[in-house]
Amino acid sequence: MSISIISLIWLTLWINMAQLQQGGPDEKEKTTALKDLLSRIDLDELMKKDEPPLEFPDTLEGFEYAFNEKGQLRHIATGEPFIFNAREDLHRWNQKRYEALGEIITKYVYELLEKDCNLKKVSLPVDATESEPKNFIFMSEDAMTNPDKLMILIHGSGVVRAGQWARRLIINEDLDSGTQIPYIKRAMDEGYGVIVLNPNENYIEVEKTKSQVHLSSDGSDEPAEKRERKDKTFKEAKKRRDFYEKYRNPQKEKEMVPLYIRDNGSPEEHLIYVWDHFITHSAAENTFFVAHSYGGLAFVELMIQREADVKNKVTAVALTDSVHNVWHQEAGKTIREWMREVLNVTSLLRGRVSHLFSNSLLKLQKQRTVHSKQL
Repeated sequence: MSISIISLIWLTLWINMAQLQQGGPDEKEKTTALKDLLSRIDLDELMKKDEPPLEFPDTLEGFEYAFNEKGQLRHIATGEPFIFNAREDLHRWNQKRYEALGEIITKYVYELLEKDCNLKKVSLPVDATESEPKNFIFMSEDAMTNPDKLMILIHGSGVVRAGQWARRLIINEDLDSGTQIPYIKRAMDEGYGVIVLNPNENYIEVEKTKSQVHLSSDGSDEPAEKRERKDKTFKEAKKRRDFYEKYRNPQKEKEMVPLYIRDNGSPEEHLIYVWDHFITHSAAENTFFVAHSYGGLAFVELMIQREADVKNKVTAVALTDSVHNVWHQEAGKTIREWMREVLNVTSLLRGRVSHLFSNSLLKLQKQRTVHSKQL
């Protein structure tokens, strides 16, 4: 039974109820009976009979897609771009399929960072035990030892992970448009050390047990304010993920709870942790940031928390479509004045990110020269 047929059934019943409500006592009794009937209909179960299982391949080959020599995702047999609506009237199933493909692409980009860009994967926290949840970043071999230049790349919020700007662009356009790889390669060619952050990997999900009320990786000793912030982050992320589950969950998916990664429970925490444990210990005389969307907000938070250190270490910052707000984030006057000197804010053109690199890098270089002269 398709969704359109189910909708037609509902519409018919509601029309009948409306007609009956205009009549006398007998019709009202029939209306009550119809309402009782409607209350007994399990729409989820009706849809469940029609929706295929939410089981998808775990490889690009399984999806019958591959990236061609231009970095475009194409169907192996037809050569056509990715099609979202693989099955008509099954939007939720199509969305789940899209998300499953997205997870495969995330792993594919990780492989490219290591194999094509020669970056190394570093686990966080640095002192993590074998059993606790972990995050990670990617670094060039000279990230900590390059005496001259270090570039930090920070993506935005949502489903993107290290090495990505936008999953939609990777799937619908190409790897150069949606990943940070052009930035990384160009920066390394220009003699920069590189660190690629992973600010959205804040927790892992585990299945909720009947006796489980809340699960936290840091225990009850964690400050209440910090716990509330993590809870808010998880709830907001879950709300976005469950957008298409709003009206139904026919396959009764398992209820999950978050297990937060220590000191990396939010994008802001992640950046501060990487700053404290890596960036401040790097040998580079000049550190440059390129931050997209929510990454800009995270950088402003870093400025607020580590103002003196950032001013001493950072030469220039390029923000693309940043969502930061110095007033809402309560950045002080000295921070605002410093940001006016070193900040380059850029808006995206037609949703593309990678083509901004040349201009951003040139502006960063110019700002670096001016900053050095002022010193």
